[in-house]
Amino acid sequence: MSSMRERAVQGLQTGDVFTVTRTFSREETEAFGHLTKDYNPVHYDEDFARIKGFPQLILHGLLTAGMVCQVGGQLAWLATGMNFCFQRPVFFGDTITCTVTVTSVEERGWAKAKALYTNQRGEVVVSATLEGQVPREESQQALGERLAQGDPFNPLS
Repeated sequence: MSSMRERAVQGLQTGDVFTVTRTFSREETEAFGHLTKDYNPVHYDEDFARIKGFPQLILHGLLTAGMVCQVGGQLAWLATGMNFCFQRPVFFGDTITCTVTVTSVEERGWAKAKALYTNQRGEVVVSATLEGQVPREESQQALGERLAQGDPFNPLS
């Protein structure tokens, strides 16, 4: 059972922190490129990546940024805005930690958060601000019922 889901049922609060970690592969970047049709050569052509100043191929920025979707999905957070700042490249095999901190939650469920993505060396690679609607009342109850049923639509549970 996802502790993030449990926290969403209890009600998110300012100061709540959620963390996910992931190591990315070349195959994931290739799959992401096929899905989005982003065939920028910095992701596929080593010579081109070097011309652009990178020592090797880099991941798609939105693949890295998309880590926040795991947190948002587990919290049943309905995003209305996301703003990303890409600060360093991410390379195949890098392990990225995404830490999301809730910065405000209004009574009606509108919330804001900050996300910080760091690599295995502790370097910030992406920072972000997020906003949207978090579960309140009826949706908290419905989420709790699904948890009681084993969270049937959530492979991470």
